[in-house]
Amino acid sequence: MNITILAVGTVKEPFYAQAVAEYCKRLRPYATLRIVEVPEQPRPEKASAKEIEQALEKEAERILKVLPKQSCIVSLCIEGKQQDSVSFATQLDRWAVEGGSAITFLIGGSDGLAPKIKALGKQLSFSRMTFPHTLMRVILLEQIYRGFRILHHEPYHK
Repeated sequence: MNITILAVGTVKEPFYAQAVAEYCKRLRPYATLRIVEVPEQPRPEKASAKEIEQALEKEAERILKVLPKQSCIVSLCIEGKQQDSVSFATQLDRWAVEGGSAITFLIGGSDGLAPKIKALGKQLSFSRMTFPHTLMRVILLEQIYRGFRILHHEPYHK
């Protein structure tokens, strides 16, 4: 299975970078993982709704330029469907079939993803709460790893 995580922004905090590296290492036996980053569009500190919309549109253009052609697209957004870990594991399998063995997860920047990006495929929510986008990358990788352990009937701490 080929998994791409396409994220707006970079991971600057060393502790998040270490966690990302650890889960990437753990995922090697299960999937080919690729992390692609596109720059977050700068915004004024107190950006208006219009400025945020324009920034999201520029980020969307960057995402579309690097989006894999053959893949099941899954946007992480608050409006998406929430699942437990076992359901997510089963869904991973389904998405891989739909995407020709490829899944692309999209993680937006500080203001999320443009509506036209969310409309490209599936939508997944990990919570109704808001998380920093760099932390979301770690949470997503952990759940993907947990999902593979579940699919392979391998133990994983609860």
